[in-house]
Amino acid sequence: MKQIIKSIRKELRKDIDVEYKKSAKNFFKEPIKIYGVRVPLVRRIAKNYYQKIKDLNKNELFKLAETLLKSGYSEEIVIALDWVYRKKIDYKKSDFKIFEHWLKNYISNWGSCDDFCVHPLGYFLFGFSELNKNLNKWAKSKNRWLRRASAVSLIVSIRKKKQLKKIFEISNILLEDRDDLVQKGYGWTLKEASNLYPKEVLAFVMKHKEKMPRTALRYAIEKMPKSWKQKAMALS
Repeated sequence: MKQIIKSIRKELRKDIDVEYKKSAKNFFKEPIKIYGVRVPLVRRIAKNYYQKIKDLNKNELFKLAETLLKSGYSEEIVIALDWVYRKKIDYKKSDFKIFEHWLKNYISNWGSCDDFCVHPLGYFLFGFSELNKNLNKWAKSKNRWLRRASAVSLIVSIRKKKQLKKIFEISNILLEDRDDLVQKGYGWTLKEASNLYPKEVLAFVMKHKEKMPRTALRYAIEKMPKSWKQKAMALS
C-alpha cells in the first residue's frame, strides 16, 4: 500500500499548476498545505486509484486514507475523503470515533471541513441519526471546525427531509458565535433547510435576527423571495 501513496504523490507533483496554487491560497485565511492541483483532476486521480484498492476491507481502506489525511495536503485529503465516502455502504455505528478523531486532528480549513461534512460524515450521521446528540458538544467546542461541522454535517440529512429540528437546535447554540466561518456554516445549513422548509426557516430567522450575526442571516435567507429578505433584514 505504501507504493499506492508514493504513486499518488508522484502524480500530484507532476500535475501542479503554479498559477492555480497561488490563487487557491487566497480563498483561505489560515495557511494551507497544497500542491496546486485543480480539484477536478484530484478527483479523477482519486477515482482511478480507488480501482486499485476497492477490494480492501473498510478498516484497511480507512488506514490508507488516514495516511493521506495526516499529510495535511489539501489534495491528499480530498482523495482520502473520496475513498472513505465510496465505502459508505460498509459504515458502522462504531465508526463515529474514527470520524470524530479525523475531524479533531486532520481538518484544518473550511474546504476540507465541508468536503468531509457533506460527503462521508454527513452520510454517516444521516444513517445513524441517534449520534446527532454529539453535535451539541461539537457546537460548544473551542475548535472552530467542530463548531462548523456541527451544523454543516446536517446538510445531507436536511436534503433528505430530515433533522430540521436539530438544525434549529444547533443554530441556536451557534447563534452568536463570533467566528465568521462558523456563522457561514450554520447560515449555509439554514439556507439548505429553506429549500424545503422556507416558512419555518423564516420564522426562526425573524425570532432571532436581533442577535443573529448579519453574515449568518444573509446566508440563511439567500434563496428566499425578495420581500421575505427585506423583512428579515429590516432592523427593529
